Parts: sequence; structure tokens; C-alpha cells
Amino acid sequence: MGRDLKTILNGLAYPDRARVVEQIVAHAAAVKERMRSVRRKVLVMSGKGGVGKSTITAHLALALARSGQRVGVLDVDFNGPCLPTLLGVAERRLALGNGGARPVEGPLGVKVASLGFLLDHAAPVRWKGPMDLTPVWLGTMEMTVLRELLADVEWETLDWWLADLPPGAAADKPPALASLVPDLDGAIIVSTPSALAAEVVQRSVAYAREAGVRPLGLVVNMAGRVCAHCGHEESLFEGEGAVGPAELSRAVGVPLWGMIPMDRTLAGPAAAASPALIEKFDDLARRLRDALEGTAEVAPAFERGVSP
Repeated sequence: MGRDLKTILNGLAYPDRARVVEQIVAHAAAVKERMRSVRRKVLVMSGKGGVGKSTITAHLALALARSGQRVGVLDVDFNGPCLPTLLGVAERRLALGNGGARPVEGPLGVKVASLGFLLDHAAPVRWKGPMDLTPVWLGTMEMTVLRELLADVEWETLDWWLADLPPGAAADKPPALASLVPDLDGAIIVSTPSALAAEVVQRSVAYAREAGVRPLGLVVNMAGRVCAHCGHEESLFEGEGAVGPAELSRAVGVPLWGMIPMDRTLAGPAAAASPALIEKFDDLARRLRDALEGTAEVAPAFERGVSP
């Protein structure tokens, strides 16, 4: 009597017949080896769904590739993978080589890995297991898939690796990637100029910092609408439901790197973007390169568990 629960649990002996610990250690070592040949590793995240994280990831990947960089993207949204469609390679499949799975090669040589390549068209992801215990084991299943993707995909030599994260319902992904991916450079934060989205994004940025993920820059998507006839740009959000990009940047403590307006070509493959949109993302790519390899402004780095 008198012992606390932690002491009791630490004293319990249990057989690891499935050798789970051994598998996790092996995966971690394999991930480290795989990522050794990747120079820069960046997450694209928000916390809010529907703000355009996948769109930003796809267009940014192509912008980096246009500058002569070798680029790979990982689709971490297992339940709603979008990158294969955005990059025009949805009908392709991952190929198995001697050393693991080979990513699909998209436009401009961008390498793509996604669970979407393993699914039939419009087929949902089904996680097998007892439905009444889903909240218990679902996170474990997703983490296992994430570890296997990171450990098994043959990225080879890359200059840039971007990971497209799911919405905030999967809040375990930032800390998992921070612990699995060696030398993670940080995260690009995506929001819209909606006050509702901004509130969720602020929480997400605070959580990312506590998990050891460094926010690098803010991209405000849907930052206006461009008239197809005269080229005039106007705001999509007004009144109490709107928040200015500069105001949002100050609120989250992350420098504003780009404002992406609504564009008709955003609905199609990223490779078919309009010249105006290409210019926006080429500028974003320059800011990212300057931030990690030059002198551009980035958000301060905070120690794990310490808020700004």
C-alpha cells in the first residue's frame, strides 16, 4: 500500500510476444537511414481542415522543382489522400524494388508517396479491428502505417522533402514526425483569412512548438478572389468573420510568407496552374530556401514544452 500507480506499472512484467518494441526500434533505425540522403525536411500543417494544405504542398513542391531542386512529398493524410490527384498521378501505383517501395514520379520529377496509391478509386480506408475499441487502437494503427511508410519508401537523394499533414483531428502526427524524422527543419503553417480558421491554427502552432516542431512561415490561402475579366482582387471574408493576414501572422508569432488568392486553375492539377499562381508559389519557394539556407526571417525556435 502507499505505492503510486506509476511505480506499480513499472514493476509489472509482461511478455512482448509480438516483439512490438523490437519492431519500433527497427523502424526508427530504418527511417534514420532512409532520411540520411534528404537535405531539407519540412512539414505542411494547419490544424484546420479545408484550408488547402495539400494544394499548398503540391504547388510548393513543383515550385521547388522548377528551381532545379530534387523534391519528394509524403501524403500523411491517410483517410483523405489528395496529393496523387493534385499532382496528376492518381492512376499510378507504388512499385516494389529490392530495397523497398519506390515513390511515384510526378511532374518535374517530384517523387510522391501516398496511401492513395494503394486504394481503388473512391475507396475508403478501412482499419480492421473491433469497432467498439476503435478509439483505442486506431491511433496505434495509423502510427504503424506512418512508421512503415517512412521506413520503406526509397526516396534516394533529395534536396527537399515535404510532408502534407492531415487536419487537427490527427494531432498525434506532428510529435510523431518530430520524433521519427531526424533533423526536421520545421513546418509551414497554412490558414485562411477566416477568424474561425485562425483560432484553430493558433492552437495548432502552439501545440507544434510544444512538440518540438519549429514553425517557419505562414501561408494564407484563399486570400482574395481575382476577377477573370479585369484582374481586380477582392477579399473573400469580411466583418467579424475575417482576420487580416498580417494580424494573423502577429497572433501566431510566425512571419507571413505568402498570400494565395482563389484562382480557377486551383481546381485542376497543380502542373496546370496559371502564370499568376506559379509566380506566387515560386516566391514562396524562394522564401523557404532563403529561410533555411539564407538570412530570411523565420519564427523563433522554442524548446520543447515552452510556449513563446
